[in-house]
Amino acid sequence: MFNKKLSIAVLIALPIIGFAQQQDSIPIQQLLEEVNVKSTEAGKKTPMAFTNISEKEIENINLGQDLPCLISLTPSVVYSSDAGAGIGYTYMTIRGTDASRINVTINGIPLNDSESQGVWWVNMPDFTSSVSNIQIQRGVGTSTNGGSAFGATVNLQTDGLRKDKYLTTSNSVGSFNSIKNNIEFGTGLLNGKFTLDGRLSQITSDGFIDRASSNLKSFYFAGGYYGETSILKAIVFSGQERTYQAWYGVPQQYLDTLPTFNPYNYKDEVDDYSQTHFQLHYNKQLSPKTYLNLATHYTKGGGFYEQYVGTEHNSILYDGDYIFGQNSLSYYGLEDVIVDGDTITTTNLIRRKWLDNNFYGITFSLNHSTNNLNLILGGAANTYVGQHFGKVISTEIHGDLEHEYYRNEATKNDYNIYLKGDYKLTQKINLFADLQSRIIDYNFEGLNDDGTIANQNVNLNFFNPKFGLFYNISDKTAIYTSYSVANKEPNRNDYVESSPSDRPLHETLYDTEIGLKHKSENFTFGINLYHMDYNNQLINTGEINDVGYSVHSNIKDSYRKGIELEAAVKITNKLSWSGNLTLSENKIVSHDEYIETWDYPVVYPIEGFDIQVMGEDTLFHKSYENTDISFSPNIIWVSQFNYKLKDNFNIDVISKYVGEQFIDNTSSEDRKLDDYLVNNLRLTYNLKFKNVKEARLTLMVNNVLDNQYSNRAWIYRFVSKGWDPRGEANPYTNADSDRYNMIGQFPQAGRNFLLGLTLGF
Repeated sequence: MFNKKLSIAVLIALPIIGFAQQQDSIPIQQLLEEVNVKSTEAGKKTPMAFTNISEKEIENINLGQDLPCLISLTPSVVYSSDAGAGIGYTYMTIRGTDASRINVTINGIPLNDSESQGVWWVNMPDFTSSVSNIQIQRGVGTSTNGGSAFGATVNLQTDGLRKDKYLTTSNSVGSFNSIKNNIEFGTGLLNGKFTLDGRLSQITSDGFIDRASSNLKSFYFAGGYYGETSILKAIVFSGQERTYQAWYGVPQQYLDTLPTFNPYNYKDEVDDYSQTHFQLHYNKQLSPKTYLNLATHYTKGGGFYEQYVGTEHNSILYDGDYIFGQNSLSYYGLEDVIVDGDTITTTNLIRRKWLDNNFYGITFSLNHSTNNLNLILGGAANTYVGQHFGKVISTEIHGDLEHEYYRNEATKNDYNIYLKGDYKLTQKINLFADLQSRIIDYNFEGLNDDGTIANQNVNLNFFNPKFGLFYNISDKTAIYTSYSVANKEPNRNDYVESSPSDRPLHETLYDTEIGLKHKSENFTFGINLYHMDYNNQLINTGEINDVGYSVHSNIKDSYRKGIELEAAVKITNKLSWSGNLTLSENKIVSHDEYIETWDYPVVYPIEGFDIQVMGEDTLFHKSYENTDISFSPNIIWVSQFNYKLKDNFNIDVISKYVGEQFIDNTSSEDRKLDDYLVNNLRLTYNLKFKNVKEARLTLMVNNVLDNQYSNRAWIYRFVSKGWDPRGEANPYTNADSDRYNMIGQFPQAGRNFLLGLTLGF
C-alpha cells in the first residue's frame, strides 16, 4: 500500500534518528502515558517552534470560552468569535494560516473534519476542562496523524492518571448572560489498578451580537486499567450545540451605529449539531527500552442548520454563493402551483441542510530507545463516511412537508506512516529526522445542493520529510534549525465545485526554521526565524471554473517569513513579565483577480481591468504583484504583567496588539481591517476553607478600555452598471465607482467580564 519512497526513507533514517533516553526513575504508569504523548508532540530538543500550556495554566484561564480564545496569547495567534465573546463559533489563525491548515489531535487521534479540514470548537464545549496539556507547534511541525498539518499543529492531551479521588465544580457568570456550570469527578486509583473519571458541563450565552445565542452541553468519561507494564484506557466525550446563526457578520457601514446587527431574525435560524467521540488506548512496555501504543477510535456526528429563504433573500450573499432563485419551486424539484388561475413559481420556505458522518480508524506508535539513538515508528489508517443532504421542511403554499432536494455521500480513506526521532551525535549535538508517507483516497457521488451532479474520485500520495539539528551552546542556551516539507489536499468544496478536468492541484509547503532558546532562573528568552515557501497555494481569486463556480485557485509562488520573539523575566519576588512579538511578511508574488459582472453584454470599461470570457461567464480581470496574503497581519504582540499582591492573590494585566490585515489578496485600502489593541485584567484569589482542597475565585475583565474592533470579515465583489443594491435591501453592499463590494465584518465585544468560582474536594 505504501510507496517505494517510504521504504527507501526508512532505510536511510534507521541509522540516524531516535528519541530521548528513558528516565528509569519515573513510575511505569506515568512513563507509559508520557511515551504515548511523545509520539505526536515535540520534545525539548526537537528543532521546531512550539509552545506548551500546562494543566495549571489552563485551569487559571478557563472560564467557559472556547480553546481559540484560551490560547490566543501564544505567539502568532489571532482569534475571532462569531458572537463576539468567545462562546459559540470561534476561529483562529496561526502565522496567518486558517483552521483548514492547522492540524488538531486529541491523544494523537485526528480531530479535523476530513472534508472541510477545519475544526469546529463549538462541537466541544468546555473540553479544555478535561485537558492536561496543550502543545502548539508553529510551521510544519513534527509528523502526526491527520491531514491538516500544513501551517501549524495543536496537540491536546486529556487528563492522565490521578491517584487520589476528587470532586471539582467550576462555575462562572458574565456579560451577555453567559453562564458555565460543570462538575468533574474521579475515583482515584482503585485496588492499585482501576480509575474512573468524568465531567458534565453546560454553557449558555446570549452573545454580543444580536440573537447570537449558544446553548452548549458536553460530557467526558474515562475508565482506565493500570497494570505493571501496560495501560488500557477507554474514553468517550460528546458535545451538543444549538447556536443561533451569526455567520453573516455586520455590514461594514453599520459598525459605528449598529455594531451588534444580525441580519437573521427567523426564530429558528439555528445550527443544531452533536458529535460523540470514542477512543480506546492501549500502552504496553515491551522491554525496558521499547514501548507500544495502539488506539482505535470512532466519531459519530450529525445535525443540521435551519434557514428561512424568502423573496428578500434574493439580494443577500449567503455562505459564499448568491442565492438568486433559491425561493423558486423548481430549484427544489417541486412543481409550480396554480392558484385561482395564476401559476405560482416562488414561495417563502424553510429548509434544513444536514450532515450525518462517521469517522473511524486506528493509530499506532512504537517507541524504542538506546543510549544515543531513539526511534518512533507510527502511523494511522482512518476512514470518513459523510452524508450531505437537504430538506424543505415547510413552504408558504404547501405547509409542512419533508421534501429532500439533494443528497450526496462522500468516503475518504487516509493512511499515513512515519519514522522519526533524534540521534545524539555528541554531548552538544542532536540530529533530527522525520519521514512521513501519506495516501488519500477520496470519492463522492450524488447531487450538490444546487442540483448539479457531484461524482468524483481523487487519489493522492504525499511524502513529507523533515530534518533538523539541535545544538546546546551551554546548559542554559541552545540553537536549532530545521527544514520541512508538507503537502495538503484541497478541501471538499474545491473538489465538489470543480470537474476532474478542472480540478485544483494540491499545495506544497517548504518550511525553514532557525531559533535560539535561553532559560535561566529569572530570565527566559527565545527567538525563531521562519520562511514558509508555498507552491500552488489555494486562494480565492474570484475565477470561475468550467462548471460555473467561483472557487479557490492555485497560486504558483507565495510565502510567509518572519521572526517570533518570546521572553519572560522575574523583575522582583512579586512582579514578573512575559510577552511575545511576531513580525512577518506574507506575500503573493503574482496573481490574477476576477470580478463577476451581472451585466451582459458588457459595454463599458472599468479602469485597470480587462474583460475575459470564461464559458458562459463574463469577468473583469486584473493582475497583481507582491500583494499581502489575506488575514495575515504583519505584527502581533502580547504583553502580560503578573503581580502577586499576596501569596494567594494574583493580578494579571494583559495587552494584545494585532496589526492591520486585508480582507482579500489585493492589498486594497478599502478592503482592510484596522489594527487594534485590547487590554484585559485578570484577578485570581485562592481561598481556604475547611474540608475544601481547592477554592479559587477568578474575575476576568476583557477589553477594559472598551475598544471597538473587528478581526475577521468576508467579501464578495461584483460589477453592475444598472443596479445599485445599497440601502436597507442589502446593507452589506458599498458602491465603488462601477464596482460593488459586499463586506461583512465580525466585531468583537467591548468591555465585558467573566466571574468564576472553582471548588475542589
